[in-house]
Amino acid sequence: MCKKSLLLLFLLPFQLVFAQTSLLTNFPEGYTPKEVGKRLAYHFVDGKHMLHIGKWISYPETFTWNGGLKFAALTNDQELVKLLQNRFELLFTTEKALLPIKNHVDVNMFGSLPLELYKITKDQRYLDLGLPYADTQWQLPENAKPKEKEWDQKGYSWQTRLWIDDMYMITIVQSEAYKATGDPKYINRAAKEMVLYLDELQRPNGLFYHAPDVPFYWGRGNGWMAAGMAELLRYLPKKHKARIMEGYLTMMKSLKEYQNPEGLWNQLLDDPECWTETSGSAMFTFAFITGVKNGWLDAKEYAPAARKAWMALVNYLTEKNQVREICVGTNKKNDKQYYYDRPRRTGDFHAQGPYLWCVVALMEK
Repeated sequence: MCKKSLLLLFLLPFQLVFAQTSLLTNFPEGYTPKEVGKRLAYHFVDGKHMLHIGKWISYPETFTWNGGLKFAALTNDQELVKLLQNRFELLFTTEKALLPIKNHVDVNMFGSLPLELYKITKDQRYLDLGLPYADTQWQLPENAKPKEKEWDQKGYSWQTRLWIDDMYMITIVQSEAYKATGDPKYINRAAKEMVLYLDELQRPNGLFYHAPDVPFYWGRGNGWMAAGMAELLRYLPKKHKARIMEGYLTMMKSLKEYQNPEGLWNQLLDDPECWTETSGSAMFTFAFITGVKNGWLDAKEYAPAARKAWMALVNYLTEKNQVREICVGTNKKNDKQYYYDRPRRTGDFHAQGPYLWCVVALMEK
């Protein structure tokens, strides 16, 4: 064989990998992550607050805000950074009452937002505001219930409840605290908690019941797990990585099998008769993109699936820059029809945020 042929043979695998990863960089007009990100982020700036039980900034709003900030920083859009900062500034003054309290997994996650702002601006006020939300997840309150005390004694967050949603809520604020401070206690907490949930909730097929007593593969619930693992794996030290990577890869394989013909996923993942739901679909797309970009997933197999999903997601974006077909906030319930019948919304932050995560994942090098 001649030297030229040998060289071509050597280069072929690299050319194939490049061809597959380029599927996540070359998009037609209207589908580029920068276009979509700008539509979503500027729409958020003008939107109303989505409050938790009518009192505090909610977790869907928090994660949409986070996505907008990351997009603004990535594109060096100083105007957008300023607009997002100005919106947050009110939480120090006239909207201070909207700051969440620190007594539940769904409200402590708010700390990830000021910690993200601290990374961008280095303004100490954001760090001082954000860290207590991470710390109090591991500080047992005086009025703790017996089960909460039990989790604390085992070294887990007293807010542990074994709902799959928690594996974004807990891990995101702990990992953001780690990124802001470099203190390994935060990433160690997140890793230990994630392994617990994997051991307790992941099924042999890689998917997750909503909770131990709710044997249904709810889409967005599984989305929180997929996104939580993908986000956490980016920062984990090697000693924690193997078990979580195993859970992640097993889940990704199953998700690929359940991707519907449109390229997205259903409200109940294993039920082809159930409706397509966009918030969970965006979270799975984020997990696929992140896996391909970091080399955890085979680009040949998963890049086409991620691209198909992204293209389908953009088609659910209205002219008013609102995502359609979003499942409302959902508690656990051991009733399959309950998940079928959940109301669907347009423009709900449960999906607006994960779309922005996808935008950022596609644009990151």
